[in-house]
Amino acid sequence: MDGAAVWQRMFCEWPADLPRRGIIVTAFGEQIPFDGFQTGPDLLLVDRKNPDTLGARKIVLAYSQVLGLKIVDVMDPRALAPFGFAAPPSPTAERRKP
Repeated sequence: MDGAAVWQRMFCEWPADLPRRGIIVTAFGEQIPFDGFQTGPDLLLVDRKNPDTLGARKIVLAYSQVLGLKIVDVMDPRALAPFGFAAPPSPTAERRKP
């Protein structure tokens, strides 16, 4: 799966119990704080709570331009399990194996 498809899936299947806000790190070297978003088949529409230095409140990005996502809310890590995230086994659990 290419990077654009991964980010599209992440935003399209955003966990319902996680607020739709955070910071997107882009291929342009920008960090875009957002307070809402809408998904499309090719593009992501990001809502900014506060305008940027040029006055923009909405940003349209290709999924391929997303390099990272910072989640700013406290969350249960299990909310991201559908995306394949899992905690590594604890050292004590490893020692219990026969």
